[in-house]
Amino acid sequence: MPPRVADPPPLAAARDPTAPASDPQGRREASAPSLHALFLRAVDPSRPSSWSAAVADLLSSGDPVAALAAFAAALRANPAALRPALPPALRAAAAATSLAAGRQLHLLALRSGLFPSDAYSGSALLHMYHHCSRPLDARRAFDIGLDEHAGVANTMLDAYAKGGGRELGTARKLFDMMERDAVSWNTMIALYAQSGLSAEALRLYDKMLNVGGGVRCNAVTLSSVLLACAHAGAIQTGKRIHNQVVRMGLEENVYVGTSVVDMYSKCGRVEMARRAFQRIKEKNVLSWSAMISGYGMHGYGQEALDVFSEMRRSGLKPNYITFISVLAACSHAGLLNEGRHWYNAMRKEFGIEPGVEHYGCMVDLLGRAGCLDEAYGLIKEMKVKPDAAMWGSLLGACRIHKNVELAGIVANRLFELDATNCGYYVLLSNIYAEVGMWKDAERLRVLVKTRGLEKPPGYSSVELKELLEKMREAGYAPNTGSVLHDLDEEEKGSMLRMHSEKLAVAFALMNSVKGSVIHVIKNLRVCTDCHTAIKIITKLTGREIVVRDIKRFHHFKDGLCSCGDYW
Repeated sequence: MPPRVADPPPLAAARDPTAPASDPQGRREASAPSLHALFLRAVDPSRPSSWSAAVADLLSSGDPVAALAAFAAALRANPAALRPALPPALRAAAAATSLAAGRQLHLLALRSGLFPSDAYSGSALLHMYHHCSRPLDARRAFDIGLDEHAGVANTMLDAYAKGGGRELGTARKLFDMMERDAVSWNTMIALYAQSGLSAEALRLYDKMLNVGGGVRCNAVTLSSVLLACAHAGAIQTGKRIHNQVVRMGLEENVYVGTSVVDMYSKCGRVEMARRAFQRIKEKNVLSWSAMISGYGMHGYGQEALDVFSEMRRSGLKPNYITFISVLAACSHAGLLNEGRHWYNAMRKEFGIEPGVEHYGCMVDLLGRAGCLDEAYGLIKEMKVKPDAAMWGSLLGACRIHKNVELAGIVANRLFELDATNCGYYVLLSNIYAEVGMWKDAERLRVLVKTRGLEKPPGYSSVELKELLEKMREAGYAPNTGSVLHDLDEEEKGSMLRMHSEKLAVAFALMNSVKGSVIHVIKNLRVCTDCHTAIKIITKLTGREIVVRDIKRFHHFKDGLCSCGDYW
Protein backbone atom coordinates (compact mmCIF):
# COMPACT_ATOMS: atom_id res chain seq x y z
CA MET A 1 0.00 0.00 0.00
CA PRO A 2 1.43 3.45 -0.90
CA PRO A 3 2.36 5.73 2.02
CA ARG A 4 -0.53 7.81 3.26
CA VAL A 5 -0.39 11.42 2.14
CA ALA A 6 -1.51 14.06 4.60
CA ASP A 7 -4.93 15.57 3.94
CA PRO A 8 -4.70 18.87 2.03
CA PRO A 9 -6.11 22.03 3.57
CA PRO A 10 -9.82 22.75 3.01
CA LEU A 11 -10.48 23.27 -0.67
CA ALA A 12 -11.80 26.79 -0.20
CA ALA A 13 -8.50 27.81 1.35
CA ALA A 14 -6.14 25.71 -0.74
CA ARG A 15 -2.95 27.48 -1.73
CA ASP A 16 -2.66 28.58 -5.32
CA PRO A 17 0.57 26.94 -6.52
CA THR A 18 1.30 29.95 -8.75
CA ALA A 19 1.57 32.26 -5.72
CA PRO A 20 5.13 33.13 -4.59
CA ALA A 21 6.36 31.59 -1.34
CA SER A 22 7.30 33.52 1.79
CA ASP A 23 10.63 33.17 3.57
CA PRO A 24 10.83 32.85 7.41
CA GLN A 25 11.22 36.67 7.78
CA GLY A 26 8.02 37.27 5.89
CA ARG A 27 9.66 38.59 2.71
CA ARG A 28 8.22 37.42 -0.58
CA GLU A 29 10.72 36.46 -3.20
CA ALA A 30 10.44 35.08 -6.69
CA SER A 31 11.65 31.57 -7.36
CA ALA A 32 11.92 29.38 -10.44
CA PRO A 33 8.42 28.28 -11.44
CA SER A 34 7.60 24.67 -10.52
CA LEU A 35 6.18 22.19 -13.00
CA HIS A 36 2.81 22.67 -11.30
CA ALA A 37 2.99 26.43 -11.71
CA LEU A 38 3.82 25.99 -15.39
CA PHE A 39 0.73 23.80 -15.79
CA LEU A 40 -1.47 26.49 -14.30
CA ARG A 41 0.11 29.29 -16.30
CA ALA A 42 -1.03 27.45 -19.44
CA VAL A 43 -4.66 27.54 -18.25
CA ASP A 44 -7.19 29.68 -20.04
CA PRO A 45 -9.33 30.83 -17.05
CA SER A 46 -12.35 31.42 -19.27
CA ARG A 47 -12.47 27.79 -20.47
CA PRO A 48 -13.68 25.19 -17.90
CA SER A 49 -12.12 22.34 -19.91
CA SER A 50 -8.75 24.02 -19.59
CA TRP A 51 -8.97 23.86 -15.79
CA SER A 52 -10.01 20.21 -16.00
CA ALA A 53 -6.96 19.42 -18.12
CA ALA A 54 -4.69 21.20 -15.61
CA VAL A 55 -6.06 19.18 -12.67
CA ALA A 56 -5.71 15.93 -14.64
CA ASP A 57 -2.16 16.78 -15.77
CA LEU A 58 -1.03 17.56 -12.23
CA LEU A 59 -2.51 14.28 -11.06
CA SER A 60 -0.78 12.29 -13.81
CA SER A 61 2.51 14.02 -12.98
CA GLY A 62 2.36 12.41 -9.55
CA ASP A 63 1.26 15.32 -7.35
CA PRO A 64 -2.36 14.75 -6.25
CA VAL A 65 -2.16 17.43 -3.53
CA ALA A 66 -1.21 20.05 -6.14
CA ALA A 67 -4.05 18.77 -8.33
CA LEU A 68 -6.51 19.41 -5.47
CA ALA A 69 -5.06 22.90 -4.99
CA ALA A 70 -5.50 23.55 -8.71
CA PHE A 71 -9.14 22.46 -8.44
CA ALA A 72 -9.66 25.01 -5.64
CA ALA A 73 -8.06 27.68 -7.83
CA ALA A 74 -10.36 26.66 -10.68
CA LEU A 75 -13.49 27.19 -8.57
CA ARG A 76 -12.31 30.65 -7.54
CA ALA A 77 -11.53 31.66 -11.12
CA ASN A 78 -14.47 30.07 -12.92
CA PRO A 79 -17.29 28.22 -11.06
CA ALA A 80 -18.29 26.60 -14.36
CA ALA A 81 -15.12 24.48 -14.09
CA LEU A 82 -16.79 22.38 -11.39
CA ARG A 83 -18.42 19.80 -13.66
CA PRO A 84 -15.44 18.96 -15.93
CA ALA A 85 -12.79 19.28 -13.18
CA LEU A 86 -14.59 17.29 -10.47
CA PRO A 87 -13.77 13.74 -11.75
CA PRO A 88 -9.98 14.29 -11.85
CA ALA A 89 -10.22 16.08 -8.48
CA LEU A 90 -11.96 13.04 -6.96
CA ARG A 91 -9.29 10.79 -8.41
CA ALA A 92 -6.66 13.08 -6.91
CA ALA A 93 -8.30 12.64 -3.50
CA ALA A 94 -8.17 8.87 -4.06
CA ALA A 95 -4.49 9.00 -5.06
CA ALA A 96 -3.73 11.03 -1.92
CA THR A 97 -5.91 8.63 0.15
CA SER A 98 -7.48 11.82 1.49
CA LEU A 99 -10.94 10.90 2.74
CA ALA A 100 -11.46 14.43 4.10
CA ALA A 101 -10.90 16.04 0.69
CA GLY A 102 -13.00 13.37 -1.00
CA ARG A 103 -15.94 14.00 1.31
CA GLN A 104 -15.68 17.75 0.73
CA LEU A 105 -15.86 17.13 -3.00
CA HIS A 106 -18.84 14.81 -2.53
CA LEU A 107 -20.67 17.47 -0.52
CA LEU A 108 -19.81 20.12 -3.10
CA ALA A 109 -21.20 17.96 -5.90
CA LEU A 110 -24.43 17.29 -3.99
CA ARG A 111 -24.97 21.00 -3.31
CA SER A 112 -24.32 21.76 -6.98
CA GLY A 113 -26.78 19.12 -8.18
CA LEU A 114 -24.15 17.05 -10.03
CA PHE A 115 -25.16 13.85 -8.26
CA PRO A 116 -26.70 11.61 -9.30
CA SER A 117 -27.00 13.02 -12.85
CA ASP A 118 -23.30 13.02 -13.81
CA ALA A 119 -22.00 9.49 -14.47
CA TYR A 120 -18.32 10.49 -14.79
CA SER A 121 -18.29 12.17 -11.41
CA GLY A 122 -20.24 9.26 -9.94
CA SER A 123 -17.64 6.73 -11.11
CA ALA A 124 -14.83 8.88 -9.73
CA LEU A 125 -16.67 9.20 -6.39
CA LEU A 126 -17.00 5.43 -5.99
CA HIS A 127 -13.35 5.01 -6.94
CA MET A 128 -12.37 7.54 -4.26
CA TYR A 129 -14.36 5.85 -1.48
CA HIS A 130 -13.00 2.40 -2.33
CA HIS A 131 -9.43 3.69 -2.58
CA CYS A 132 -9.86 5.26 0.86
CA SER A 133 -11.12 1.91 2.23
CA ARG A 134 -14.72 3.10 2.69
CA PRO A 135 -16.75 0.48 0.75
CA LEU A 136 -19.95 1.13 2.73
CA ASP A 137 -19.82 4.84 1.84
CA ALA A 138 -19.38 3.85 -1.80
CA ARG A 139 -22.37 1.54 -1.65
CA ARG A 140 -24.56 4.20 0.01
CA ALA A 141 -23.63 6.71 -2.69
CA PHE A 142 -24.31 4.12 -5.38
CA ASP A 143 -27.73 3.22 -3.99
CA ILE A 144 -28.88 6.85 -3.92
CA GLY A 145 -29.38 7.31 -7.63
CA LEU A 146 -25.97 6.41 -9.10
CA ASP A 147 -27.11 2.87 -9.89
CA GLU A 148 -29.06 4.26 -12.84
CA HIS A 149 -25.84 4.62 -14.87
CA ALA A 150 -24.24 1.56 -16.52
CA GLY A 151 -20.79 3.12 -16.32
CA VAL A 152 -21.12 3.82 -12.59
CA ALA A 153 -22.45 0.31 -11.99
CA ASN A 154 -19.36 -1.06 -13.74
CA THR A 155 -17.19 0.95 -11.37
CA MET A 156 -19.04 -0.55 -8.43
CA LEU A 157 -18.71 -4.04 -9.91
CA ASP A 158 -14.99 -3.50 -10.46
CA ALA A 159 -14.62 -2.46 -6.82
CA TYR A 160 -16.28 -5.70 -5.73
CA ALA A 161 -13.96 -7.62 -8.03
CA LYS A 162 -10.93 -6.04 -6.36
CA GLY A 163 -12.36 -7.21 -3.05
CA GLY A 164 -11.86 -10.79 -4.21
CA GLY A 165 -13.98 -13.83 -3.44
CA ARG A 166 -15.46 -12.34 -0.26
CA GLU A 167 -17.49 -9.91 -2.40
CA LEU A 168 -18.48 -12.51 -4.98
CA GLY A 169 -22.11 -12.92 -3.94
CA THR A 170 -22.72 -9.18 -3.74
CA ALA A 171 -21.05 -8.66 -7.10
CA ARG A 172 -23.25 -11.29 -8.75
CA LYS A 173 -26.43 -9.75 -7.34
CA LEU A 174 -25.43 -6.38 -8.77
CA PHE A 175 -24.45 -7.97 -12.09
CA ASP A 176 -27.80 -9.75 -12.44
CA MET A 177 -29.85 -6.57 -11.97
CA MET A 178 -27.70 -4.01 -13.81
CA GLU A 179 -27.71 -3.02 -17.47
CA ARG A 180 -24.77 -5.08 -18.72
CA ASP A 181 -22.19 -4.21 -21.35
CA ALA A 182 -18.91 -5.88 -22.38
CA VAL A 183 -17.10 -4.31 -19.42
CA SER A 184 -19.51 -5.76 -16.86
CA TRP A 185 -19.44 -9.23 -18.47
CA ASN A 186 -15.64 -9.18 -18.51
CA THR A 187 -15.43 -8.05 -14.89
CA MET A 188 -17.75 -10.79 -13.64
CA ILE A 189 -16.07 -13.53 -15.69
CA ALA A 190 -12.66 -12.39 -14.40
CA LEU A 191 -13.90 -12.39 -10.81
CA TYR A 192 -15.07 -15.99 -11.10
CA ALA A 193 -11.83 -17.05 -12.82
CA GLN A 194 -9.61 -15.34 -10.24
CA SER A 195 -11.63 -16.91 -7.42
CA GLY A 196 -10.96 -20.39 -8.80
CA LEU A 197 -14.59 -20.90 -9.85
CA SER A 198 -13.71 -21.96 -13.37
CA ALA A 199 -17.01 -23.69 -14.17
CA GLU A 200 -18.96 -20.52 -13.29
CA ALA A 201 -16.61 -18.38 -15.37
CA LEU A 202 -17.01 -20.66 -18.40
CA ARG A 203 -20.80 -20.81 -17.99
CA LEU A 204 -20.98 -17.03 -17.87
CA TYR A 205 -18.77 -16.79 -20.96
CA ASP A 206 -21.12 -19.08 -22.91
CA LYS A 207 -24.07 -17.00 -21.71
CA MET A 208 -22.34 -13.82 -22.85
CA LEU A 209 -21.92 -15.25 -26.35
CA ASN A 210 -25.65 -15.93 -26.55
CA VAL A 211 -27.10 -12.69 -25.17
CA GLY A 212 -26.79 -10.68 -28.37
CA GLY A 213 -27.50 -6.97 -28.15
CA GLY A 214 -24.10 -6.03 -29.54
CA VAL A 215 -22.11 -7.48 -26.64
CA ARG A 216 -19.05 -9.20 -28.06
CA CYS A 217 -16.05 -10.85 -26.45
CA ASN A 218 -12.70 -9.09 -26.73
CA ALA A 219 -9.09 -9.57 -25.63
CA VAL A 220 -10.00 -9.01 -21.97
CA THR A 221 -12.76 -11.64 -22.13
CA LEU A 222 -10.53 -14.23 -23.72
CA SER A 223 -7.72 -13.67 -21.20
CA SER A 224 -10.14 -14.22 -18.31
CA VAL A 225 -11.66 -17.36 -19.83
CA LEU A 226 -8.21 -18.77 -20.55
CA LEU A 227 -7.35 -18.22 -16.88
CA ALA A 228 -10.44 -20.25 -15.92
CA CYS A 229 -9.33 -23.06 -18.25
CA ALA A 230 -5.85 -22.98 -16.74
CA HIS A 231 -7.17 -23.30 -13.17
CA ALA A 232 -9.46 -26.19 -14.13
CA GLY A 233 -6.99 -27.94 -16.40
CA ALA A 234 -9.74 -27.87 -19.04
CA ILE A 235 -7.61 -28.52 -22.12
CA GLN A 236 -10.46 -29.10 -24.62
CA THR A 237 -12.22 -25.86 -23.66
CA GLY A 238 -8.85 -24.12 -23.66
CA LYS A 239 -8.24 -25.27 -27.23
CA ARG A 240 -11.67 -23.96 -28.22
CA ILE A 241 -10.86 -20.56 -26.74
CA HIS A 242 -7.46 -20.60 -28.45
CA ASN A 243 -9.22 -21.17 -31.77
CA GLN A 244 -11.32 -18.09 -31.02
CA VAL A 245 -8.11 -16.17 -30.31
CA VAL A 246 -6.75 -17.20 -33.72
CA ARG A 247 -10.00 -16.24 -35.50
CA MET A 248 -9.88 -12.79 -33.89
CA GLY A 249 -6.25 -12.29 -34.87
CA LEU A 250 -5.09 -11.94 -31.25
CA GLU A 251 -2.32 -14.56 -31.12
CA GLU A 252 0.34 -11.87 -31.35
CA ASN A 253 -1.32 -9.77 -28.64
CA VAL A 254 1.03 -9.88 -25.66
CA TYR A 255 -1.74 -10.10 -23.04
CA VAL A 256 -3.88 -12.73 -24.76
CA GLY A 257 -0.81 -14.61 -25.95
CA THR A 258 0.56 -14.79 -22.43
CA SER A 259 -2.78 -16.17 -21.22
CA VAL A 260 -2.59 -18.86 -23.92
CA VAL A 261 0.92 -19.79 -22.73
CA ASP A 262 -0.28 -20.01 -19.14
CA MET A 263 -3.32 -22.09 -20.10
CA TYR A 264 -1.37 -24.69 -22.08
CA SER A 265 1.31 -24.90 -19.38
CA LYS A 266 -1.24 -25.57 -16.64
CA CYS A 267 -3.15 -28.03 -18.82
CA GLY A 268 -0.05 -30.19 -19.28
CA ARG A 269 0.85 -29.15 -22.85
CA VAL A 270 4.10 -27.29 -22.37
CA GLU A 271 5.16 -27.88 -25.99
CA MET A 272 2.01 -26.07 -27.18
CA ALA A 273 2.72 -23.33 -24.65
CA ARG A 274 6.13 -22.86 -26.25
CA ARG A 275 4.60 -22.57 -29.74
CA ALA A 276 2.10 -19.99 -28.48
CA PHE A 277 4.96 -18.12 -26.79
CA GLN A 278 6.87 -17.96 -30.07
CA ARG A 279 3.86 -16.33 -31.78
CA ILE A 280 3.74 -13.35 -29.39
CA LYS A 281 5.09 -10.44 -31.40
CA GLU A 282 6.45 -8.18 -28.65
CA LYS A 283 7.02 -10.17 -25.49
CA ASN A 284 7.02 -8.42 -22.11
CA VAL A 285 8.39 -9.51 -18.73
CA LEU A 286 5.16 -11.35 -17.89
CA SER A 287 5.32 -13.35 -21.13
CA TRP A 288 8.87 -14.51 -20.44
CA SER A 289 8.04 -15.24 -16.80
CA ALA A 290 5.00 -17.33 -17.84
CA MET A 291 7.13 -19.47 -20.16
CA ILE A 292 9.83 -19.93 -17.50
CA SER A 293 7.14 -20.90 -15.00
CA GLY A 294 5.57 -23.30 -17.51
CA TYR A 295 8.78 -25.23 -18.05
CA GLY A 296 9.47 -25.15 -14.33
CA MET A 297 6.16 -26.68 -13.21
CA HIS A 298 6.75 -29.55 -15.64
CA GLY A 299 10.17 -30.26 -14.14
CA TYR A 300 12.09 -28.98 -17.16
CA GLY A 301 14.47 -26.89 -15.10
CA GLN A 302 17.22 -26.51 -17.68
CA GLU A 303 14.74 -25.46 -20.37
CA ALA A 304 13.36 -22.86 -17.94
CA LEU A 305 16.86 -21.48 -17.36
CA ASP A 306 17.49 -21.44 -21.12
CA VAL A 307 14.38 -19.26 -21.59
CA PHE A 308 15.63 -17.04 -18.77
CA SER A 309 18.91 -16.62 -20.65
CA GLU A 310 16.99 -15.76 -23.83
CA MET A 311 15.05 -13.13 -21.91
CA ARG A 312 18.20 -11.45 -20.62
CA ARG A 313 19.75 -11.49 -24.11
CA SER A 314 16.61 -9.77 -25.43
CA GLY A 315 17.41 -6.78 -23.23
CA LEU A 316 14.48 -7.15 -20.84
CA LYS A 317 15.32 -6.90 -17.16
CA PRO A 318 13.85 -9.66 -14.96
CA ASN A 319 11.59 -8.52 -12.13
CA TYR A 320 10.27 -9.86 -8.83
CA ILE A 321 7.86 -12.28 -10.56
CA THR A 322 10.51 -13.57 -12.96
CA PHE A 323 12.74 -14.68 -10.12
CA ILE A 324 9.86 -16.53 -8.47
CA SER A 325 9.51 -18.49 -11.72
CA VAL A 326 13.27 -19.11 -11.95
CA LEU A 327 13.67 -20.29 -8.35
CA ALA A 328 10.52 -22.43 -8.55
CA ALA A 329 11.93 -24.09 -11.70
CA CYS A 330 15.19 -24.84 -9.86
CA SER A 331 13.19 -26.27 -6.97
CA HIS A 332 11.05 -28.55 -9.14
CA ALA A 333 14.10 -29.87 -11.00
CA GLY A 334 16.38 -30.16 -7.96
CA LEU A 335 18.90 -27.69 -9.43
CA LEU A 336 20.47 -26.84 -6.09
CA ASN A 337 23.57 -24.94 -7.26
CA GLU A 338 21.66 -22.98 -9.89
CA GLY A 339 19.01 -22.05 -7.35
CA ARG A 340 21.60 -20.80 -4.88
CA HIS A 341 23.30 -18.80 -7.64
CA TRP A 342 20.17 -16.99 -8.84
CA TYR A 343 18.92 -16.39 -5.32
CA ASN A 344 22.15 -14.51 -4.56
CA ALA A 345 22.28 -12.81 -7.98
CA MET A 346 18.73 -11.55 -7.63
CA ARG A 347 19.81 -9.13 -4.93
CA LYS A 348 23.44 -8.46 -5.88
CA GLU A 349 23.11 -8.10 -9.67
CA PHE A 350 19.49 -7.02 -10.13
CA GLY A 351 18.77 -5.13 -6.90
CA ILE A 352 15.66 -7.16 -6.06
CA GLU A 353 15.13 -7.92 -2.39
CA PRO A 354 13.75 -11.43 -1.85
CA GLY A 355 10.16 -11.69 -0.72
CA VAL A 356 8.29 -14.48 0.98
CA GLU A 357 7.75 -16.29 -2.37
CA HIS A 358 11.48 -16.38 -3.14
CA TYR A 359 12.30 -17.62 0.35
CA GLY A 360 9.58 -20.24 -0.05
CA CYS A 361 11.14 -21.56 -3.27
CA MET A 362 14.57 -21.76 -1.64
CA VAL A 363 13.25 -23.51 1.47
CA ASP A 364 11.51 -26.04 -0.76
CA LEU A 365 14.65 -26.56 -2.87
CA LEU A 366 16.99 -26.89 0.12
CA GLY A 367 14.57 -29.03 2.10
CA ARG A 368 13.92 -31.59 -0.60
CA ALA A 369 17.67 -31.74 -1.35
CA GLY A 370 18.24 -32.75 2.26
CA CYS A 371 19.77 -29.43 3.38
CA LEU A 372 17.32 -29.13 6.25
CA ASP A 373 19.57 -27.12 8.57
CA GLU A 374 20.31 -24.64 5.80
CA ALA A 375 16.60 -24.33 5.00
CA TYR A 376 15.72 -23.80 8.66
CA GLY A 377 18.53 -21.25 8.99
CA LEU A 378 17.23 -19.35 5.96
CA ILE A 379 13.79 -19.08 7.54
CA LYS A 380 15.27 -17.79 10.80
CA GLU A 381 17.26 -15.04 9.04
CA MET A 382 14.41 -13.84 6.81
CA LYS A 383 13.58 -10.14 6.83
CA VAL A 384 9.90 -10.91 6.21
CA LYS A 385 7.64 -13.06 8.36
CA PRO A 386 7.54 -16.68 7.12
CA ASP A 387 4.09 -17.89 6.16
CA ALA A 388 2.38 -21.21 6.77
CA ALA A 389 3.17 -22.45 3.25
CA MET A 390 6.88 -22.07 3.91
CA TRP A 391 6.78 -23.90 7.23
CA GLY A 392 4.58 -26.53 5.57
CA SER A 393 7.18 -27.02 2.86
CA LEU A 394 9.88 -27.57 5.47
CA LEU A 395 7.63 -30.00 7.34
CA GLY A 396 7.18 -31.93 4.11
CA ALA A 397 10.95 -32.08 3.70
CA CYS A 398 11.24 -33.39 7.26
CA ARG A 399 8.94 -36.22 6.24
CA ILE A 400 11.03 -37.05 3.15
CA HIS A 401 14.24 -37.18 5.16
CA LYS A 402 12.63 -38.54 8.37
CA ASN A 403 13.89 -35.72 10.60
CA VAL A 404 11.48 -36.18 13.51
CA GLU A 405 13.14 -33.65 15.82
CA LEU A 406 12.96 -30.72 13.38
CA ALA A 407 9.47 -31.81 12.33
CA GLY A 408 8.23 -31.22 15.88
CA ILE A 409 9.73 -27.72 15.96
CA VAL A 410 8.29 -26.80 12.58
CA ALA A 411 4.87 -28.24 13.38
CA ASN A 412 4.64 -26.12 16.52
CA ARG A 413 5.22 -23.01 14.39
CA LEU A 414 2.48 -24.13 12.04
CA PHE A 415 0.04 -24.74 14.88
CA GLU A 416 0.75 -21.19 16.13
CA LEU A 417 -0.06 -19.76 12.68
CA ASP A 418 -3.15 -21.86 12.01
CA ALA A 419 -4.33 -24.22 14.73
CA THR A 420 -7.40 -25.23 12.70
CA ASN A 421 -5.63 -26.61 9.63
CA CYS A 422 -6.17 -30.34 9.70
CA GLY A 423 -3.43 -30.98 7.15
CA TYR A 424 -0.58 -29.98 9.47
CA TYR A 425 -1.70 -32.43 12.16
CA VAL A 426 -2.07 -35.21 9.60
CA LEU A 427 1.36 -34.52 8.09
CA LEU A 428 3.09 -34.64 11.48
CA SER A 429 1.13 -37.77 12.33
CA ASN A 430 2.33 -39.32 9.06
CA ILE A 431 5.94 -38.48 9.93
CA TYR A 432 5.57 -40.27 13.25
CA ALA A 433 3.87 -43.22 11.55
CA GLU A 434 6.64 -43.63 8.96
CA VAL A 435 9.26 -44.10 11.69
CA GLY A 436 7.02 -46.41 13.71
CA MET A 437 6.05 -43.92 16.44
CA TRP A 438 2.47 -45.20 16.38
CA LYS A 439 1.43 -43.81 19.76
CA ASP A 440 2.47 -40.28 18.80
CA ALA A 441 0.76 -40.65 15.42
CA GLU A 442 -2.45 -41.83 17.04
CA ARG A 443 -2.30 -39.04 19.64
CA LEU A 444 -2.36 -36.45 16.86
CA ARG A 445 -5.21 -38.18 15.03
CA VAL A 446 -7.24 -38.22 18.23
CA LEU A 447 -6.45 -34.52 18.68
CA VAL A 448 -7.82 -33.84 15.21
CA LYS A 449 -11.08 -35.57 16.13
CA THR A 450 -11.49 -33.95 19.55
CA ARG A 451 -10.97 -30.50 18.04
CA GLY A 452 -13.53 -31.21 15.34
CA LEU A 453 -11.07 -30.69 12.47
CA GLU A 454 -12.03 -32.33 9.20
CA LYS A 455 -10.33 -33.08 5.94
CA PRO A 456 -12.83 -33.37 3.07
CA PRO A 457 -12.86 -37.02 1.87
CA GLY A 458 -13.03 -38.13 -1.75
CA TYR A 459 -14.76 -41.28 -2.96
CA SER A 460 -14.49 -43.28 -6.19
CA SER A 461 -14.39 -46.95 -7.24
CA VAL A 462 -13.38 -48.99 -10.26
CA GLU A 463 -12.15 -52.57 -10.88
CA LEU A 464 -8.34 -52.78 -10.89
CA LYS A 465 -7.74 -56.50 -10.42
CA GLU A 466 -6.60 -57.38 -13.97
CA LEU A 467 -4.28 -54.40 -14.27
CA LEU A 468 -2.79 -55.04 -10.81
CA GLU A 469 -1.96 -58.65 -11.75
CA LYS A 470 -0.03 -57.47 -14.81
CA MET A 471 1.74 -54.85 -12.69
CA ARG A 472 2.87 -57.48 -10.19
CA GLU A 473 4.21 -59.63 -13.04
CA ALA A 474 6.19 -56.59 -14.21
CA GLY A 475 7.77 -56.22 -10.78
CA TYR A 476 5.42 -53.87 -8.93
CA ALA A 477 5.23 -54.36 -5.16
CA PRO A 478 3.02 -52.05 -3.07
CA ASN A 479 5.01 -49.47 -1.11
CA THR A 480 3.15 -49.91 2.17
CA GLY A 481 5.15 -47.07 3.70
CA SER A 482 2.66 -44.82 1.93
CA VAL A 483 -0.11 -46.17 4.22
CA LEU A 484 0.24 -44.34 7.49
CA HIS A 485 -1.92 -46.47 9.76
CA ASP A 486 -0.93 -49.35 12.02
CA LEU A 487 -2.40 -52.12 9.86
CA ASP A 488 -1.13 -55.47 8.57
CA GLU A 489 0.55 -55.60 5.13
CA GLU A 490 -2.47 -57.06 3.32
CA GLU A 491 -4.75 -54.31 4.59
CA LYS A 492 -2.19 -51.69 3.60
CA GLY A 493 -1.98 -53.11 0.08
CA SER A 494 -5.78 -52.98 -0.19
CA MET A 495 -5.83 -49.32 0.84
CA LEU A 496 -3.16 -48.43 -1.74
CA ARG A 497 -5.28 -49.93 -4.53
CA MET A 498 -7.98 -47.38 -3.78
CA HIS A 499 -5.78 -44.28 -4.08
CA SER A 500 -7.50 -41.81 -6.38
CA GLU A 501 -4.61 -41.54 -8.85
CA LYS A 502 -4.79 -45.26 -9.64
CA LEU A 503 -8.57 -45.15 -9.90
CA ALA A 504 -8.46 -42.18 -12.27
CA VAL A 505 -5.81 -43.81 -14.47
CA ALA A 506 -7.76 -47.08 -14.62
CA PHE A 507 -10.95 -45.25 -15.54
CA ALA A 508 -9.15 -43.33 -18.28
CA LEU A 509 -7.59 -46.51 -19.70
CA MET A 510 -11.05 -48.04 -20.04
CA ASN A 511 -12.71 -44.94 -21.50
CA SER A 512 -10.17 -43.23 -23.77
CA VAL A 513 -8.93 -43.80 -27.30
CA LYS A 514 -5.97 -46.16 -27.50
CA GLY A 515 -2.72 -44.25 -27.88
CA SER A 516 -4.07 -40.95 -26.55
CA VAL A 517 -2.39 -39.15 -23.66
CA ILE A 518 -4.13 -39.55 -20.28
CA HIS A 519 -4.37 -36.44 -18.10
CA VAL A 520 -5.06 -36.65 -14.37
CA ILE A 521 -5.51 -33.69 -12.02
CA LYS A 522 -5.04 -34.28 -8.28
CA ASN A 523 -5.69 -31.81 -5.47
CA LEU A 524 -2.86 -33.18 -3.28
CA ARG A 525 0.70 -34.32 -3.89
CA VAL A 526 1.01 -37.71 -5.58
CA CYS A 527 2.15 -40.45 -3.16
CA THR A 528 5.28 -42.56 -3.66
CA ASP A 529 3.37 -45.79 -4.34
CA CYS A 530 1.09 -44.23 -6.96
CA HIS A 531 4.12 -42.62 -8.60
CA THR A 532 5.80 -46.05 -8.91
CA ALA A 533 2.58 -47.71 -10.04
CA ILE A 534 1.90 -45.21 -12.81
CA LYS A 535 5.44 -45.61 -14.17
CA ILE A 536 4.85 -49.35 -14.49
CA ILE A 537 1.39 -48.83 -16.03
CA THR A 538 2.89 -46.72 -18.84
CA LYS A 539 5.39 -49.49 -19.56
CA LEU A 540 2.66 -52.14 -19.67
CA THR A 541 0.14 -50.21 -21.74
CA GLY A 542 2.37 -48.08 -23.94
CA ARG A 543 0.34 -45.04 -22.92
CA GLU A 544 1.66 -41.66 -21.83
CA ILE A 545 0.15 -40.34 -18.57
CA VAL A 546 0.40 -36.76 -17.32
CA VAL A 547 -0.46 -36.08 -13.66
CA ARG A 548 -0.88 -32.54 -12.33
CA ASP A 549 -0.69 -32.52 -8.55
CA ILE A 550 -0.80 -29.53 -6.20
CA LYS A 551 2.89 -28.76 -6.74
CA ARG A 552 3.87 -29.70 -10.29
CA PHE A 553 3.42 -31.94 -13.35
CA HIS A 554 4.62 -35.52 -13.75
CA HIS A 555 4.99 -36.86 -17.31
CA PHE A 556 5.02 -40.67 -17.23
CA LYS A 557 6.19 -42.54 -20.32
CA ASP A 558 7.86 -45.90 -20.99
CA GLY A 559 8.23 -46.61 -17.29
CA LEU A 560 9.89 -43.31 -16.44
CA CYS A 561 8.78 -39.93 -15.04
CA SER A 562 9.97 -36.50 -16.12
CA CYS A 563 10.68 -35.59 -12.49
CA GLY A 564 13.42 -38.21 -12.27
CA ASP A 565 11.75 -39.42 -9.05
CA TYR A 566 12.46 -36.03 -7.45
CA TRP A 567 9.37 -34.19 -6.27
